[in-house]
Amino acid sequence: MASGVNNNDDVDAKSSSSGFLKSLGFGSEEQSSDVQLTSLAADSEYYDMTNKNRGVAIILNHKEFKRMPTRLGTKEVFKKIGFTVRTFDDLTRKEVRNILEKVAQENHSESDCLVVIVMTHGETGYLYASDDSYKIDELWHEFIGNKCKSLIGKPKLFFVNACRGEKFDHGVTYTRVFTDQVDSSAREVTYAIPSVADILVMYSTFEGHYSWRNPENGSWFIEVLYEELKKYGTERDILTLLTGVNRKVAYEYQSNVPSNPKMDSKKQQPTIVSMLNKILYFTPKQLSNDK
Repeated sequence: MASGVNNNDDVDAKSSSSGFLKSLGFGSEEQSSDVQLTSLAADSEYYDMTNKNRGVAIILNHKEFKRMPTRLGTKEVFKKIGFTVRTFDDLTRKEVRNILEKVAQENHSESDCLVVIVMTHGETGYLYASDDSYKIDELWHEFIGNKCKSLIGKPKLFFVNACRGEKFDHGVTYTRVFTDQVDSSAREVTYAIPSVADILVMYSTFEGHYSWRNPENGSWFIEVLYEELKKYGTERDILTLLTGVNRKVAYEYQSNVPSNPKMDSKKQQPTIVSMLNKILYFTPKQLSNDK
């Protein structure tokens, strides 16, 4: 069994006394954008990964809280596939907003895509900075529609490692019997695309549920994401790779808290919300952007 069974596990959540807050998600946004795209860009089944740079990966890593316990087990997972990684520890709510606004104002015209990774405590619809909570949709708010024009038509990936509520997944058991057995035209066409097009959000757990971590090995989700990117980051398309993350966390991990039967032998299901409109491969770059 995986690491979650060998050591006592903990959760990435606010204390149960806080209650639930409604998740607002993507429904609160009403913007749309008419976008000039070349015929090749609009018609291709694959995202263009031939830009000079892979792009920026922003890691918002929260370990210290004024009102919450220390959180362990953060990892940088995107350097190996060419991203320029910027890590920020224990930011306040205002600082989180400022960082995201600043990145959105940068010129990403020579970059393939953007990644934002958040590792923190949370509850339904909200994440925690070092001093206060903020709505989850603030992570991508500055990157939707035409707010960040140099990323229009490019994939924007958000990975959220945090609890989304206070429920435990008790899991189910089953028995299975196994048996052996380029169009390069230069003409321009105007397309209208949805304001949230080309965004993918992956949560470490299903809505309303706890997200588990191991004191020695860290978050189940981040640990598996790291391993899958390390093995297949430049070989598999992103949805296939992330489905593998789903499968491993769901099948191979289980909490081990024998001193607390309420929290013992519980499961976790990561969740992918994809608005990607093309197939995404992190094809290898000739020059590394690992800075």
